[in-house]
Amino acid sequence: MSNFKEKCFQYFGTSNFYEVLGIDENATGKEIKKAYHKMSLLVHPDRVDENQKEICTEKFKVLGRIHSILQDKEKRKVYNDCGDFDDESYSTFNWSEYWTSMFKKIELADIQKYEKEYIGSEAERKDIKRAYESGKGDMNIILELVAFSNCDSEPRIINIVREMVGNGEVEEFDCFFNESKAKKCRRHRKWAKEAEEVSKNFEDLQKELDANRKARAESFGSFFAALEAKYTTKARKSITAGSNQKSKRLRKK
Repeated sequence: MSNFKEKCFQYFGTSNFYEVLGIDENATGKEIKKAYHKMSLLVHPDRVDENQKEICTEKFKVLGRIHSILQDKEKRKVYNDCGDFDDESYSTFNWSEYWTSMFKKIELADIQKYEKEYIGSEAERKDIKRAYESGKGDMNIILELVAFSNCDSEPRIINIVREMVGNGEVEEFDCFFNESKAKKCRRHRKWAKEAEEVSKNFEDLQKELDANRKARAESFGSFFAALEAKYTTKARKSITAGSNQKSKRLRKK
């Protein structure tokens, strides 16, 4: 398996390019682009907290390269025939520029909208199934692979997987349904710590923004006070000069 396919499996639980994008092998160019756009919204580095940026950046790069291969007829044919396509562009190419050349600039509202559409959707269910199977029931891996998931998502994910097991869709892994309390507590402590750090960073940023706004307000206040003093002085001089001229004219009469 090539290094790139290993990265696909590491970050998406499969080395199949089509499965990563959630499309079939006969997908049209338009369908490939649409799938790439949706998947990239899930892992776009601009949407995540600082502690997740490194992983999401790698996922983003993987998606960009997969799209660049599948949207090119010749490269796609090579991949379809050989099951791989390995070159040196993955680590050196600017995948952020590649993305923005095709789509509008990502906004927080776009991500929030897609998050609402994704959670509870068939796409999320497929991702949970893939993550469960590739991680062999390891909840840590599942939460890492499934977008928008965290420790609060665990009960919902367990119910979804339980239904899959009941339907015979997936194998039952004991480590999933009988996870040790110690392992679960470690994960929850880590998640709580990261959430606390994010909250603190946000508070620090908010304080910095407030301080900057206050400094700008004080600066503008000083500026307008200086203007007022300057033009008030000029006005007084003008009035005084006018009064003196009037007095001189009256004395001459």
